[in-house]
Amino acid sequence: MNRYIFFSGGVCSSLGKGLAATSLANLLESHQLRVQMIKIDPYLNVDAGTMSPYQHGEVYVTEDGFETDLDLGNYARFTNAPVTRANSITTGQIYQHVIEKERQGRYLGRTVQIIPHITDEIKRRIFAVGKQPDTDVTIIEIGGTVGDIESVPYLEAARQMISDLGRDRVLFIHLTLIPEVGGGEYKTKPTQHSVMKLREIGIQPDILICRSPVMLTADLISKIALFTNVERRAVISGHDVSRTIYELPLIYREQNLDSLVLNRLDLSAGTGDLTEWSRIVDICSNAEAQVTIGMVGKYIHLPDTYKSICEALQHGGIANRAKVNLKQIDSEELEDLSEEQFIQELSQVEGILIPGGFGSRGTKGMIKAAEFARVHQVPCLGICLGMQIMVIEFARNVLGWQDADSTEFKAETRHPVISLLEEQQSTTHMGGTMRLGASPSHLKQGSRIAQAYGAVTVMERHRHRYEFSSQYTDQFIEAGLVLSGFTPDEALVESVEWKDHPWGVGVQFHPEFTSTPRKPHPLFSSFIAASMAGKENSHAAG
Repeated sequence: MNRYIFFSGGVCSSLGKGLAATSLANLLESHQLRVQMIKIDPYLNVDAGTMSPYQHGEVYVTEDGFETDLDLGNYARFTNAPVTRANSITTGQIYQHVIEKERQGRYLGRTVQIIPHITDEIKRRIFAVGKQPDTDVTIIEIGGTVGDIESVPYLEAARQMISDLGRDRVLFIHLTLIPEVGGGEYKTKPTQHSVMKLREIGIQPDILICRSPVMLTADLISKIALFTNVERRAVISGHDVSRTIYELPLIYREQNLDSLVLNRLDLSAGTGDLTEWSRIVDICSNAEAQVTIGMVGKYIHLPDTYKSICEALQHGGIANRAKVNLKQIDSEELEDLSEEQFIQELSQVEGILIPGGFGSRGTKGMIKAAEFARVHQVPCLGICLGMQIMVIEFARNVLGWQDADSTEFKAETRHPVISLLEEQQSTTHMGGTMRLGASPSHLKQGSRIAQAYGAVTVMERHRHRYEFSSQYTDQFIEAGLVLSGFTPDEALVESVEWKDHPWGVGVQFHPEFTSTPRKPHPLFSSFIAASMAGKENSHAAG
């Protein structure tokens, strides 16, 4: 019989509810339990697809083509839990569905209200995931903080589930902040008030995870337990990690978080083997080899914007038992550097990654970076927009088409080497209208990308509107650009490569979404290996 665990947050946002929730899922999986995870986002957007990366960070794309919050990426990296559109719930989805039912007359004339109609729809979606076959535990992360008006219907639905199913099947974990004030003193009052607010709604948390820069002292834990009516052993220190976020399951295991949950929910489970996870943390912490990768992007000032790419690079390092030092380079700032400054900036890295994005801002700097990597034989990986940048650079500097561009950046260009598909050109609706989700690609036998995958057919996720213009295929091939991947019908180019280059690959899809520390993505593993080899060769030459 499935159990349900709710995670809520208090005091302020961005404390790490998602990481705490997925770390617990990781621990439960180590006990051979089968876990499902749900992220609830209280915003009115139907999905995260139209949201600015500066406001909300990365948009994570599921295999079935849904644009979600970045926390689902953490779920996929820490656990084996399936991640689909069913695992993402937003207020926009809830209200849209309820209003559609009301317009169709399916409420039979009744007054449609928050309770019971909105809360019933919330519970229906949670139960739909929890009742899937082979599910032992469903973990639900409620976005936002207790006290936010947007979160109230979800907390009410959680309260009702405690009543509907019984205390033995529902567990509530609340994550709060223990701030440091002057003189190094840590204050518990924000946590006390947050729990008080939660109890006003009718929910007494079973476990508290308290975020703090340092591990909580025994005195602090006792004080928190006394004033929140939570067992002392159920007050967990969520202190900052010193090495890698992949330490978190080990830190929570040391405090018996998984045992608390198993006992509280009366779950029989396996031994809880974390040998493989400990190996990953050991590599992250103690790798002697190092390599520096420069990521040339337009959104680098918000760390979460390229979350999956940053993690996938670390996974590539794990595969090569190396530490990856990431140098984030603002592509717009590159445009204003002198030639000497530009070369000095990019000469500090052993590999260059050009990530995805939208709009023309910063693309001139990306094109200069792609040219530098191609000419100076620096390993380069272009992802989505990054592949398109590699194509534009090649068209301008090898084919000699100085006006070559994407119609996204310059609609009237004479050489639109990147353009919209015909069916996209009349699209005015922004949400969910891109090429989204997993689809197959066929790779050219013997190509660099096929060697990296060890296969000629792969399944990868997409999120884009613009494509390589097939009208220029022959000219690019004759000039030496390798078109190494296509859709099964060969209508669309999926990857390109630089000939006679140590490692220059651009892909239209997003390989970062399927990379995990336990199974690093082959493209990132190969890219990091090539960057390390280039570093060794340059040292040998020196």
